[in-house]
Amino acid sequence: MTTAHEKPEWAQSKREKENARRVAEGLKPKRRIGPWIVLGLIVIGGVVFFVTRPPAPAPVEVAEEAPVVRQLLASETMEIAPQLLRQTVRVTGSLVPSKQAVVAAQAAGRVLSVAVRPGDSVKEGQVLVEIDPANLSLQLAQQRATADATRAQLVSSQQQLERTEELARQGLTSPSALEQARSATAALEANMTALSSAVSVAELALSNATVRAPMDGVVSERSVEAGQTIATGTALFTVVNLDDMEFQASGSVTSSALVAPGQAVDVTATGLANQTFEGKVSRVNPVAATGTRTIPIYVLINNEAGLLRGGMFATGQITVSEKADAIAVPATALREDAEGEFVLKLDNGTLARQAVEPGEAWSRGAIVEVTGLNAGDVIVSAPLTELTAGSAYETVED
Repeated sequence: MTTAHEKPEWAQSKREKENARRVAEGLKPKRRIGPWIVLGLIVIGGVVFFVTRPPAPAPVEVAEEAPVVRQLLASETMEIAPQLLRQTVRVTGSLVPSKQAVVAAQAAGRVLSVAVRPGDSVKEGQVLVEIDPANLSLQLAQQRATADATRAQLVSSQQQLERTEELARQGLTSPSALEQARSATAALEANMTALSSAVSVAELALSNATVRAPMDGVVSERSVEAGQTIATGTALFTVVNLDDMEFQASGSVTSSALVAPGQAVDVTATGLANQTFEGKVSRVNPVAATGTRTIPIYVLINNEAGLLRGGMFATGQITVSEKADAIAVPATALREDAEGEFVLKLDNGTLARQAVEPGEAWSRGAIVEVTGLNAGDVIVSAPLTELTAGSAYETVED
């Protein structure tokens, strides 16, 4: 039987049954650990953990990111300086000698000798060809003889006229006889004049049997050989003078309106690409060449050095306007933002925004005149879109 304070066996917990068994065996029952003891153990464990845990690591300081330094080539920058701006018109064409002459025969006959060949230099008056003078000498002699005979008749007629006039004053001859004497004398005088001219022509033909150079120059063509029989007017040589060359150029109709005589021209010729020759516009054709939209323009070039040759293809830049001491930048240096147009100026390692006011464009828009920059400023001239105001930079050689 159980006591009043004891629970029946079926209602006892496992711990209570274990304690009942221990009591029956004469052992002490196990004490129950109270909730306060458990709580105390938990508190003690927490204190030990916080006392014995390692210290928290110190916070790591994050270094600031270094700015990116852009490298600029010397060729990508330019120093501002006053310059001469030019507006030019481009023309192309060929070179020809400004002085050339076709030497033709002024006398007929058989060619005895030819003294020069193409490429030979000649001086004015130098003998080029000798024509057989025999026939010309005979013609001159014949003309002179005829003139002498007529001259004698004229003298006789003049004497007869004087006698007739004297008789007429004395009333010893009729007026018709006097008039007849005067007519005969006048006819002989006219005939004498014609014969004198014929003698001069024959003398000139004989002198023309020796063909001479009309000017200093170089023989470019020869179309006569010794032994050939030629007629008056036959072309014999072409002589050119290369001291002055004419650049026969063509320019567009629109740009030709800006071209005028006297304007300076810089000319480069094929084969002489590293040399520039100075010329001046001598004249401008007012009408475009048939079938084209180009205007013929003629430029005179001094060629005393003899480097230019006839037939060379050439290109010219005609200066139609210019402005000295101008401040200008390449068009590629200009940038634009909400505040307007500007350039990037190099300022002690940092690119600075420098506002500018664009003016007239030159060299077909490649160069733009600006205000807002001073001589000595250095700017970015290349179109480097990745650069911005405030960027760090350093310059390096190309």
